[in-house]
Amino acid sequence: MLTDITLGQYYPGESFIHQMDPRTKIVCTMIFIAAIFLASSPLSYVVITGFLALTIFYSNIPLKLVVKSIKPLWFILIFTFLIHIFTTPGQMFFTFGIIHASKEGIVYGAYMTLRLVYLITFSSLLTYTTSPIVLTDGIEALLMKFHKLGVPAHELAMMMSIALRFIPTLLEETDRIMKAQASRGANFTTGSIMQKAKSMIPVLVPLFVSAFRRADDLATAMEARCYRGGEGRSKMHQLCYTNKDRIGFAAVMLVTLILLIMRVGI
Repeated sequence: MLTDITLGQYYPGESFIHQMDPRTKIVCTMIFIAAIFLASSPLSYVVITGFLALTIFYSNIPLKLVVKSIKPLWFILIFTFLIHIFTTPGQMFFTFGIIHASKEGIVYGAYMTLRLVYLITFSSLLTYTTSPIVLTDGIEALLMKFHKLGVPAHELAMMMSIALRFIPTLLEETDRIMKAQASRGANFTTGSIMQKAKSMIPVLVPLFVSAFRRADDLATAMEARCYRGGEGRSKMHQLCYTNKDRIGFAAVMLVTLILLIMRVGI
């Protein structure tokens, strides 16, 4: 289950999306995530689905890898769907004791669940098509606009990049520790909630020790390379906008405009 979590993973490639500037991809992701919540009709969800399918196609990311990014969150998706079914008032679809499900709840629950799927998928495409180093440069370049306000752009970008970089590493470490504990007789699948919580203690302790050791090794490596923050540092590869970025940004803005028109009914 833990190995199915793909957040922070990078899929190498030379696709149209891979070659876009990271700043464009970050801004487009934020705009598209906001645009998702403009969808209010079946046709608008068809538009979003079509645009997302085109994005996946032009990124050359395998479909099974995209599905894998959604798989670990199936419980949240099902819970979101059910909570809307049973809490949204409207025409009753069926009644079982104190449980009441409305037709409006089914429709609204499906819409909200699809929004979460779109959000997760598009966010995963950002990390799939952008290496951690390039993503750091993009975040830093965007935050530099607020440097005069006292925002530590380089430090924030570095922290976010390191966090994304070590998510897959810590997940692999957790899976390895759980397998090692299971081979020694630990049981993580049966028992009450309290028993399952207690069985996780032998996993959490070595995981925290390993995480702090990795953090200390990283700090030592950065210190050995004379890292002193972003002040005065130069970059080997300078970010620059190309026609691919203009096309990508225009496509996102066009979809957003279409969804806005559908929303207000112009």
